Amino acid sequence: MAQIGASTPGVGQVGHVRVEPSGVHFDVRPAESVIQAAWRAGFQWPTTCWGQAECGVCAMEILEGAEFLVPADKVEAARLRSLPRRDGGNRRLACQTRLTGGGNLTVRKPGVRLRAVEASPPSAS
Repeated sequence: MAQIGASTPGVGQVGHVRVEPSGVHFDVRPAESVIQAAWRAGFQWPTTCWGQAECGVCAMEILEGAEFLVPADKVEAARLRSLPRRDGGNRRLACQTRLTGGGNLTVRKPGVRLRAVEASPPSAS
């Protein structure tokens, strides 16, 4: 059984996300979801459940870099199955999607933009 650690390529490295059509980009830290990284970088990502995998509003289409993603867990897979089908490729929930490390991910998600001060996500407690 392989151990995951500093010697495993990509593990513990910062990943990078580019969002189309807006062209915004930000880094994703190890163990951080795409939506958490976007919030930390000052971007608003469409959601109504604030990262609880309940609404599906944060769903994004993976354009490039799917090989750098941690596989969807049962909760995410169930939520994705419950969403209406859309034309396009692979979809994931930004609130649940994490990178395996060091990779570049390009996604399509309309509505991602710089966050206004009053639209800040709730603080983690």
